[in-house]
Amino acid sequence: MPAFTYELPVRFADVDHAGIVYYPRFFHFFHVAFEELWRAKMGARAYSELIDRERVGFPCVHAECDFHAPLRFGDSAGIEVTVAKLGTKSITFRYRVFRIGDPPTLAAEGRVVCAVVDLARFVAIPAPGKVTAMLQDLVE
Repeated sequence: MPAFTYELPVRFADVDHAGIVYYPRFFHFFHVAFEELWRAKMGARAYSELIDRERVGFPCVHAECDFHAPLRFGDSAGIEVTVAKLGTKSITFRYRVFRIGDPPTLAAEGRVVCAVVDLARFVAIPAPGKVTAMLQDLVE
């Protein structure tokens, strides 16, 4: 199963007093990878144009995460994105965050369910064809 992977550095602002990534930051990492997926597959402005021009959004309706190993300031994190479920009016994204190293270490696994929404009326709508086509190769 192919995954989209994005790498980012763990910054000082990501860690708490214990010196490890503060748990809500993982959800931020998920969203950064989500945005980079759009950039990589459809161009730099594709996601913002979908929101601004076509008025289609993907608000989170459920999020969960399991934590396996800490990440620390200075680590590099690899975030894998796959699609666990490509529904008609919702998309479930699966995220796996690894501490990059030899070997890589699984730090966290999460799932985020996004509704597909007409932002003008804020009601669920079928995912546009170009969105389902973009995500098709990431479906588990």
